[in-house]
Amino acid sequence: MATGGRAAKREVARVRRRTAYVTMDDVAREAGVSRALVSLVMRDSPNVSRHRRDRVLAAAERLGYRPNAIARNLASRKTRTVGVLLNDLHNPFFAEIASGIEAYASDIGYRLLLITGGRREQREHAMLEALLEYRPDGLILVSPRLNGPRIAADVGTVPCVIIGRRLRNADIDYVLTDDAHGAELAVEHLVGLGHEDIAHVDGGRGAGAAPRRAGYLKAMEQAGLGRRARVVRGEFAEDAGANAAHELLRSGDLPTAVFAANDLVAIGLIDRLDRDGVRVPEDVSVVGFDNTFVAALSHIELTTIDQPRQEMGREALQLVLERADGRTKNATRMHVPELVRRSTTGPPR
Repeated sequence: MATGGRAAKREVARVRRRTAYVTMDDVAREAGVSRALVSLVMRDSPNVSRHRRDRVLAAAERLGYRPNAIARNLASRKTRTVGVLLNDLHNPFFAEIASGIEAYASDIGYRLLLITGGRREQREHAMLEALLEYRPDGLILVSPRLNGPRIAADVGTVPCVIIGRRLRNADIDYVLTDDAHGAELAVEHLVGLGHEDIAHVDGGRGAGAAPRRAGYLKAMEQAGLGRRARVVRGEFAEDAGANAAHELLRSGDLPTAVFAANDLVAIGLIDRLDRDGVRVPEDVSVVGFDNTFVAALSHIELTTIDQPRQEMGREALQLVLERADGRTKNATRMHVPELVRRSTTGPPR
């Protein structure tokens, strides 16, 4: 027995020197059976005796064998993987979307390939091409910046869902929040508190920025404040909020309230105002958008517009798998945002 144990250890060492991965051929040699039999065992075929199955599994355990998922999936024409392209990992909104996707994927035995475009179109294109090389069963693009024709050309016939942005493409499904309505809720809340001088720091060219900007302008017009509307160009990032605060402070005409394009912009804005001695909400009220976890932190307590991030992620994966299973009719899931009132808004100074 001792001699046999030493021989097995030598074989394991020989295999590991030759390759980083143990193959079915290695298991077959170790068990003294054919590769075809090993394949049957790994596919849990009922046409294998218990004795031979145990023999193969024992050999596989000794060698540390792991099934080759790529080869198995290519044979079945499904990879049980979905590629997820996130706009920006720095923004917790995208992390919370990904969390919803991952939770559902885990429930149903799917794997995710997660990658980020870093808010740059050229990088998004390269990362999308990289995802497609793995032949996923579908793709989920979260607030992509690529233009519609480029996305359509890259994706081709692969099932695809876009979160946070709509294209003129009926072959792609969408999970959205009514961004314009969310902006209207923010302005209505501030007007209800008595504010008339309300500025908006927008999200630049980011997905969702245009409808939020349009909703702000519409709500200001409906409140009879159209001439007082003021849009400060920004980006969906903290430094954009800080830059906007600097611009407003330098203008000498500080508004009594600001609706920020998202929570990160709002946080950057508040930080810059605080460093200049401007109090929130006593001097300036601030509303964000997204209701990410940072908005609820006790030292921030940001009034914001909520969109159900994890639910949106789960829905996106459901839609991808429906397409992969043969659904041809396009689908859109539209969510109605809600105002979450916290401590960064109050009556005007």
